[in-house]
This record gives sequence, structure tokens and C-alpha cells, in this order.
Amino acid sequence: MELDEIYTQVITENSRSKEHRYQMQAPSVVKEGVNPSCGDEITLQLELDGNVIKDAAFIGDGCAISQASANIMIDLIKGKTTEEAKRLSGIFTGMIKGDVTGEDELDELEDAQAFQGISHMPSRVKCAVLGWHTLDEALKGVSEQQ
Repeated sequence: MELDEIYTQVITENSRSKEHRYQMQAPSVVKEGVNPSCGDEITLQLELDGNVIKDAAFIGDGCAISQASANIMIDLIKGKTTEEAKRLSGIFTGMIKGDVTGEDELDELEDAQAFQGISHMPSRVKCAVLGWHTLDEALKGVSEQQ
């Protein structure tokens, strides 16, 4: 698969979107994530209401894949419980690894399915999963506090 095939319309639009890219006023959880192999970085911010992700945002710099993936991830997790968000993260990571291929599970990822072909490009996998790994780390801290 060629790199230009990855940059689908969904990825391109989400990499440029500013909808979820801002500094929140008073986030409940803040977690930084860095891909040391390429320098991509994000700071994920979550506003929790109990165990529900009421709002989420990120700031960061990186390639179109890492930024689009974080943006799409936020679309998926807003309004979900922390457990639902963890489940979606597991499905996304499983899809990238090629372990999750069932249509029903993949449909839950909505636009995040655009990253399915990344698994064939190992150098881009870390870009696609940066936001999701950061989410996992942020939610570990939440689980430990509850």
C-alpha cells in the first residue's frame, strides 16, 4: 500500500479539523502522549462527569495520521462512559494489529475504520495509535482514582 492511499478524504479532513483541537478550561484529566520514533505529540484533555466523558479535546503536533486519529477518537468517545471508551480503544488497537476483523465491531469505529490499512505500514502504526494509547493511559489514572 502506498502512502498516498492512506490519506483518504476522511483522514485529510480530520487532520485539518479544529473542532476538538483546543485547550480546555478545566479538564478533569490531562495526559501527554509522544511517539518518540517520529516526534508526534498530543496532550489529551478529558472532562469527566462521574464515569462519563462529557467533553474531550487535544492539542499537539504531528503528521496527518496522528492528528486525524486523535480527532476521530474524540468524536467517538464524547458522551461515552470510560468503560465504553476503553472498549472502543481495544477495538481500534485490535483493528490496527489485524486481530479485529468482524464487521459489527469495526462498524462501531465509524470513521476510525479509515485507518484499517495502516497495519500494512509499520512505520505509521505508532502514528495512528498515539491518541488511543494516550487515552488508555489517561483512563488508567481515572480507574485508579475511582
